[in-house]
Amino acid sequence: MKVLDVKSLVIPDIKVISYHHFADDRGFFTETFRESDLTKVIPNFQIKQVNESFSKKGVLRGLHFQWNPYMAKLIRAISGKIIDFFLDIRLGSPTFGKISGYELSSQPTAGKNEWILIPVGFAHGILILEDSTIEYLCTSEYSPGCEAGISPLSQDIDWSIADKNVKKKLEELKKSQLIISEKDKEGLTLKQWQKDERSKNFQY
Repeated sequence: MKVLDVKSLVIPDIKVISYHHFADDRGFFTETFRESDLTKVIPNFQIKQVNESFSKKGVLRGLHFQWNPYMAKLIRAISGKIIDFFLDIRLGSPTFGKISGYELSSQPTAGKNEWILIPVGFAHGILILEDSTIEYLCTSEYSPGCEAGISPLSQDIDWSIADKNVKKKLEELKKSQLIISEKDKEGLTLKQWQKDERSKNFQY
């Protein structure tokens, strides 16, 4: 996995990691993960579980998070195109309650593909811009008794730092073919979560 670049997004804890994509007239080859290379840029990142999901265009999933054990995630698009959302839920954080997103595509740009790192303390979601398969590398195993979700439609989420293009694409899909599960739609509001004793698991 030849890491080409690591950049921080509007919330600096969120990182985008670019890695080399080799292509010629036969096709392509890319090494998507090598522990020794990744830990140089994300120290102590250990994979405990790998997930893969397929979603149709217009699907909105999230915003999910887990504690005991805490779970950080590396996400990439195997096929298709998505917007990856991250909401800061760390009590005391200067960006608490703020959300932004980053567009990920399976198609390489300038010979590189990308992972996005969602560390502990962020609720995570995805918006599917075209039929897509997503891979998640997780730092812990799924713990159903220690997970929660904030509805991505919650009116008290602060979108002020979100990229204008991200917000535009979300609004376009809202008007046409947004698909969201009842569980996600009826998730907590940000204020409900903030008043929940479990929110103290995430401190800045």
